[in-house]
Amino acid sequence: MKPKLFTVQVTPVLPKPLEPLEDLAYNLYWDWTPEIAELFARVDPHLWKETGHNPVALLGQVDQKRLEALSSDIGFLAHLGRATEMLQRYLNEPRWFQLEHLDHQSMRIGYFSAEFGLASCLPIYSGGLGILAGDHLKSASDLGVPLVGVGLLYQEGYFRQYLNSDGWQMESYPPNDFYNMPMKLARKEDGSVVRVAVEFPGRHVHAQVWRIDVGRVPLYLLDTNVPENNDVDRAITRALYSGGVELRIQQLMMLGIGGYRALVEMGLEPTVCHMNEGHAGFLGVERARHMMGARHINYELARDLCEDGNLFTTHTPVPAGFDVFSRELVERHMSAYIQSVGMSVQDFMALGRRDRHNDSEPLNMAVVAIRHATLRNGVSKLHGDVSRALVQNGGAWEGWPTEEVPIDHVTNGIHTRTWIAPEMAMLLDRYLGPHWRREPANPKIWEAVERIPAEELWRTHVALRHRLVSFVREHLAWQGSRRAAPERELEEARHALDPEALTIGFARRFATYKRATLLFSDLDRLRKIITNVERPVQFIFSGKAHPADHPAKEFIKLIASKLKDPTFGGAIVFLEDYEISVAAPMISGVDVWLNTPQRPKEASGTSGMKLVPNGGLNLSILDGWWAEGYDPELGWAIGAGENYDGTTDAVEANALYDLLETQVVPLYYDRDQRGVPQRWAKMMKASMRKLAARFSSDRMVMEYATRFYIPTASRFLSNLERDPAASEQIVHWKGRVRGEWKHVAVVEVEAPQDAHARLGESFVVSAKVRLGGLSPDDVDVQLYHGRLDARDELRDCESLSMQHVESSDGVHAYRTDARFKASGRYGYTVRIVPRREDVLIPNELTVIRWA
Repeated sequence: MKPKLFTVQVTPVLPKPLEPLEDLAYNLYWDWTPEIAELFARVDPHLWKETGHNPVALLGQVDQKRLEALSSDIGFLAHLGRATEMLQRYLNEPRWFQLEHLDHQSMRIGYFSAEFGLASCLPIYSGGLGILAGDHLKSASDLGVPLVGVGLLYQEGYFRQYLNSDGWQMESYPPNDFYNMPMKLARKEDGSVVRVAVEFPGRHVHAQVWRIDVGRVPLYLLDTNVPENNDVDRAITRALYSGGVELRIQQLMMLGIGGYRALVEMGLEPTVCHMNEGHAGFLGVERARHMMGARHINYELARDLCEDGNLFTTHTPVPAGFDVFSRELVERHMSAYIQSVGMSVQDFMALGRRDRHNDSEPLNMAVVAIRHATLRNGVSKLHGDVSRALVQNGGAWEGWPTEEVPIDHVTNGIHTRTWIAPEMAMLLDRYLGPHWRREPANPKIWEAVERIPAEELWRTHVALRHRLVSFVREHLAWQGSRRAAPERELEEARHALDPEALTIGFARRFATYKRATLLFSDLDRLRKIITNVERPVQFIFSGKAHPADHPAKEFIKLIASKLKDPTFGGAIVFLEDYEISVAAPMISGVDVWLNTPQRPKEASGTSGMKLVPNGGLNLSILDGWWAEGYDPELGWAIGAGENYDGTTDAVEANALYDLLETQVVPLYYDRDQRGVPQRWAKMMKASMRKLAARFSSDRMVMEYATRFYIPTASRFLSNLERDPAASEQIVHWKGRVRGEWKHVAVVEVEAPQDAHARLGESFVVSAKVRLGGLSPDDVDVQLYHGRLDARDELRDCESLSMQHVESSDGVHAYRTDARFKASGRYGYTVRIVPRREDVLIPNELTVIRWA
């Protein structure tokens, strides 16, 4: 029998002068404030490195005699005083949101994400989605946006990677020690730990809530590893992206349902809920369920009130990227919860089906999120286009022109102060002044990059490359010693790479569509590029494949096989266990970042953005963010923006080799008498000047705030203030429109056939329509027109509301004067869409009828 355990948490004893260290340690502001991070390094440089830059673990392990010595060290105490003052000023001074949006200070945004990448000492993230979420929180903090984060706390995080002697990826899952990380259990005013429970069949699953302070933004994470749960339920938050669909649906229940309940339990009920990917889709259901209880209304009315307060961001460019669950699985795990919502399993499944009436469809988490959010967006301009087409095909907006499908876009960005190297930051301080730190999204500030002397910029970058090579050597030696490699191999690792050679990096999540092996398509040609004695080139690879993704593991194995090929002269290395501590020296030290996805499968990508403020250059397929950022003065494009069709690998590999041979390598080695590549440095400055502000997460969060958060909050609060009878009328109207729409038809269109008109002249178009039980006040009959291309497809389309002329025997007549703005060949037709002033069309009601 397992004995009952009693627990006690032991904390370090800080001398009174050092007590402010605890507040500094438990706020991640130190992660993007070098002066505070340097303070912890002063405590014990070796231990700071050994703990993975974890200040809480550092203070818990440092020798008490060292602390006593520091408590009387005048220089250290002065540094501590400055750091404490910096944090307090940062937490309390008005920021952008307080200065620009005084009327919205009471707003609160709940930002829900399955993962958050915040610091190397918090390994609870997988890759780009988590890093983006972490940068979102940091920028929200810097800008003063009233946001709280919500997620899950994974006992084992994502896996730790190592390669065996054959180059095959292996995984290990060391547990996280939350009590020695910069987080604390969230507590109520009475000191008790915040706990929530979610209905599972025959039981409740409990979770305790942890809090991480990300500057001014609190992040709350749910942890099911509590004594109230059985062993199976305690493991729900064991690991990220591990296990099968059973564990997956349980995790998403805890994230969406439990996460929202946690905010309510703490008195932090949000005005706006931001679902960062479909993982959090169940929060839309839970928010409506909560509204049902608070207002004593049915689900449809509650959902209608709440969806105006929800925003859904998709990061997925392919249907296979969305979580889907069978009816059997949903019923097995969610029947108790569905009953608490007051609906049948059939109705619940319909919330996540593209076709509500198709019983063979599984429940799709993206569809659940879409159905519970009035506003939706992709994460780059191209991804917005892809997402509109993705949800249109067979979905709610089938029949609508793709460009009118209501999915907007906000291009991702990176938190500049987190990802810029300290050496480059100091250089910017000298020539841009300190304001770039406060306003990294201000393009005017970055114009001053032009004033940086090319030699000084280049010298700073070279120092960062040298630091990267030192890091690589140390990391390779660590990799070798971990698998008991022979001393000869360890000695080679300690001398790997040439600190002066052109260095190209490729590091990201290994998925087959990212084509990490495209570079190896023609080994002879690659070998000539790498082994040119006068103009050597070297490559650094890093990244993890999902444990179940064997094709991606094969990619890693193929790259690993080249590491031992003597004909490549040791110019290719693979850094194991890719995470923040590996990414940071890479993105600041490489000369070029290589990105070779199958377009348009890269929703955004942010790794290449991180090079920009560090002076690195991008060499990429025109996908994701680079489709917006590319300019020949700023970097290189592989191909001309062709979508991948299964036949372009050889073409794009050839284009990559051509670029390396004829542009990238010659430009890098074109030096003046002082050894400075002037044209290369000019490109570095142009990239920093034109892209750094544009792809900053501060710009991204400001865009979310002004275009989404504030309008969403305003609509939601307006809904709450509306008379309940008026809300019921809206829901009833929507239902009536859906019910009558099968009777809506365009009966006749009267217009000149193959007409000719002079520019500026108009001609009459008339239409007769049937509306069933609807009235002309319920619809907008529109003339839809645009230019005709060579395939008689409409382009650059516009719609014009037609005037209601008369009604007779259920037939309604409309007319308008058609006039076109430019000469050419046009096509036009008539369509009918719903119309009501307080309903967004087609966001909330998706029916449409064409002539």
